[in-house]
Amino acid sequence: MKILGFASDFEGLLCRTHKNDIWLFHISMQGALLMLFVPCFHHKPQCSLVHCCKLHRVLYWCRTDLWQSCKASGSIHYSQLFTFSLTVKMERLMLAVQYNAYDGGANALQHVEVPIPSPNKDEILIKMEAASINPLDWKIQKRILWPILPAKFPYIPCMDVAGEVMEVGRGVTKFKVGDKVVGLMSPFSGGGLAEFAVIKESVTASRPPEISASECAGLPIAGITALQALSQTIGIKLDGSGERKNILVTAASGGVGHYAVQLAKLGNTHVTATCGARNIEFVKSLGADEVIDYKTAEGAALKSPSGKKYDAVIHCANEFPWSIFETNLSMNGKVVDLSPTLGSVMNFALKKLTFPKKQLVPLLLLPKGGDLQYLVDLVKQGKIRTVIDSKYPITKAKDAWARCIDGHATGKIIFDFH
Repeated sequence: MKILGFASDFEGLLCRTHKNDIWLFHISMQGALLMLFVPCFHHKPQCSLVHCCKLHRVLYWCRTDLWQSCKASGSIHYSQLFTFSLTVKMERLMLAVQYNAYDGGANALQHVEVPIPSPNKDEILIKMEAASINPLDWKIQKRILWPILPAKFPYIPCMDVAGEVMEVGRGVTKFKVGDKVVGLMSPFSGGGLAEFAVIKESVTASRPPEISASECAGLPIAGITALQALSQTIGIKLDGSGERKNILVTAASGGVGHYAVQLAKLGNTHVTATCGARNIEFVKSLGADEVIDYKTAEGAALKSPSGKKYDAVIHCANEFPWSIFETNLSMNGKVVDLSPTLGSVMNFALKKLTFPKKQLVPLLLLPKGGDLQYLVDLVKQGKIRTVIDSKYPITKAKDAWARCIDGHATGKIIFDFH
């Protein structure tokens, strides 16, 4: 096909095929209007045409049988001008990263083209600007959370998304096309590591222009987890009122941990934190009152340098023996486990039967758009910030995946779609 030029009166292309037929394409998302000039080199009253065109990664097949009245002109017949409309199913495609089975790590990620999803009732379609990866993503792939979170294959990972609204489904009232938003996708469906994503209106928040997509993309899972652990499970009032509490945050330089320290300091708290030696000054800059190197004897024992007992522990690190927690807790202290396994959930259920004063409480995240909007507002007010460990384009998804599995990121790992 030779492109002759753009048609001024149509959003389309004026093209000439190898058969010298001239087509004028007017293409929309619903269909196509085609104006056709056909040189006819035969004497039959029926002309059958097939045309295939690939533009912008979209494939169009148009076929019609045209009954024509031809007039003889020497040995060549010329057809009349035909203008007709066709309803064409136009499958819009996008770039995405997916895996097709459990396990495999970063090497199992595949770059593919898949159909752009359409929003259903109470959903919005966004063009992705940023996404963030969480340990939950690779744990789903590694089957650590099975059977709690089985994935359907092929599976597009990542649930923290930020972007611009491109289309709204029926019943959507809070957002319109062009709005900048941040949202949380379901871990059962995934879908964030792609050029477009569909999210529920109920777990979406507005993003003000002064906050970047990358800053907001780090908030959904990590930020809401820290918020719900502190305000709902422990009962800390983030306006600074309430009884003073001593809080321990483990792995305080990570995604959830760095939000937990900042949020805890909005309340009436004394915060002790653990992290690696290289991040001690960083965690202090977040507001922690005491910081312990987890590799030291004191850090391994979770001992407060000031000798304080903890009213609550926000446990963001790997599993610790209950005996270590128990000796450091106050009389009615709680350990909030942010990475519960099936075993820890069962242990919690058994301990509840004995009505202990000291508790190990597994936290199960409850996605709420109101919580997400609250966090966005705190960022806007300068009360908390998203610390970005590193940024990757979607083409470097394997590198970002491996970085997250390594477990030593300081803050959040972000995908930048710009």
